[in-house]
Amino acid sequence: MTVLSEISGPADLKRLPAATLDTLAQEIRQFLIDKVSGAGGHLGSNLGMVELTIAVHRVFNSPCDVLLFDTGHQAYVHKILTGRCADFSSLRQSGGLSGYPSRTESVHDVIENSHASTALSYADGLAKAFALHGSTDRRRIVAIVGDGALTGGMCWEALNNLGAAPNRPVIIVLNDNGRSYSPTVGGLARHLAAVPQTGHSVFENLGLAYLGPVEGHDITKVEDALRHACGLARPVVVHCVTRKGSGYPPAEQDDTDHLHTVGVIDPSTGQPRHPAKPSWTSVFAEEITAIGAERADVVCVTAAMLHPTGLDRFAARFPDRIFDVGIAEQHAVTSAAGLALGGLHPVVALYSTFVSRAFDQLLMDVALHRLPVTLVLDRAGVTGPDGPSHHGMWDSSILPVVPGLRIAVPRDCTRLRELLREAIGISDGPTVIRYPKSTTGPDIPAVGRIGQCDVLRNDPAAIGLLVAVGALAGPCLTAAQELAAHNVPVTVVNPRWIAPVDPALLALAAAHRLVLTVEDTTTTGALGGRIAQALAAAGSDTCAATFALPPRFLPHATRDQILQAHGLDGIGIATAVLKRLASTHRGKVTTKEIS
Repeated sequence: MTVLSEISGPADLKRLPAATLDTLAQEIRQFLIDKVSGAGGHLGSNLGMVELTIAVHRVFNSPCDVLLFDTGHQAYVHKILTGRCADFSSLRQSGGLSGYPSRTESVHDVIENSHASTALSYADGLAKAFALHGSTDRRRIVAIVGDGALTGGMCWEALNNLGAAPNRPVIIVLNDNGRSYSPTVGGLARHLAAVPQTGHSVFENLGLAYLGPVEGHDITKVEDALRHACGLARPVVVHCVTRKGSGYPPAEQDDTDHLHTVGVIDPSTGQPRHPAKPSWTSVFAEEITAIGAERADVVCVTAAMLHPTGLDRFAARFPDRIFDVGIAEQHAVTSAAGLALGGLHPVVALYSTFVSRAFDQLLMDVALHRLPVTLVLDRAGVTGPDGPSHHGMWDSSILPVVPGLRIAVPRDCTRLRELLREAIGISDGPTVIRYPKSTTGPDIPAVGRIGQCDVLRNDPAAIGLLVAVGALAGPCLTAAQELAAHNVPVTVVNPRWIAPVDPALLALAAAHRLVLTVEDTTTTGALGGRIAQALAAAGSDTCAATFALPPRFLPHATRDQILQAHGLDGIGIATAVLKRLASTHRGKVTTKEIS
């Protein structure tokens, strides 16, 4: 009988004798190593949270007391202590346990927080709500925030408000491990490291109380600090120093943070069980470094994602031309605007899911000034096991409204290299390149070109036109073969640039009876809708439909599982075309959008 097996919820944890807590921590750490190495997930960050999370749950009474994790990838221990041990066998798998807090999983998960720097604002709002309801003395609010999250400006907007309101007793547990993905950047990291010497923190200047630094792997010390914080009855920062990957040598020694998030690994070594295959990210990494060697004006910017976006190779070659600004996408884009004003061509590499955080900056600080800034959006479309907050299915629906913005979507490695060079060669406005989180397949050759569109399959007798966007070109060609077996000839084209809409693509579409645009974005605002709008405005009787993802948040599963579930594979696309043609009435196809 292990100590961990006696825990089915926070109440069980509170009943444990203090002498058993170190054993519990060891068992949780081994549980994490065993489960995450087999399923994949966030490993290093959670290994550093074991003792800290135990202490939080022993002092506070979740769910009456509200626990907010920023970011949510550090909440695995919280899930274990709230009765979800048995679910870890399905971690990040379809229908299984989410890799982030999930309101549908547990009453102990209050926010589904996987975009950093937001928990303090949630806490500020909850504190106001509790005060209005008169429940401040009965319900406490605890925000567990990493030092990496504090590199985001939204944290400081919240701290500015909390510091000016001594009647909002929010307890901020600062998990300071000196890292987000990579070592925490900027003046804040230096300040936190200097606090033990100076005896003073910036939080006190803002009007918050400050306790610490506290050894974050000493459960008793953390509990004592948290109880002290409760007694202050005012906003307070409890500064806990932890070690990312604590207790697991491969993670503790991981300078490149490859064990921050892992796939299936050998737990004895921390190394992948299967050899890595070429990815879109690795192709970008090679090409941007080659471009950097040719053009001294090319500089790169990232938001605490140096290794995940592939910019580590560029950084090693050109250390003076790489800028990691921390978890600060807004600053990244406007800083890039400043670099462009200074005569450089900045390349800003972000995850697709995070670009919406910098929409205003792209619109007003870059596009309004027609500045040559290139955004490279990794993990575009369906990302898979990280779930709804990380699917990159919004950018190509939202960004086309930006005047003068050009958006490229490569279908294969060669097109990624070509389009990256084309984008960086544009000097009169911003450009975007988006590509998925997946391994790369073989190159798909074109048989011709019409305007900026590559023709991948040309059938003079075609009654339908498949507009294959990006990596969905392969499934569209598979669909074309399936349709040919049903005596339904189609032409397949791949628009290399999806915004603005290529006039040549519109002319080609008008020459067909049915146009089906296939893309891994939400149907709302998709390329297919813009094609249909343009054709209607021109008086064309061509029926244009969009075959994309539904406009809702999609759960976690593998990329292939999600695409197949929504018909975005070869068979699904062919079936959609046949259904469209079957709905023809008196020679016209219905115009109801596919979703």
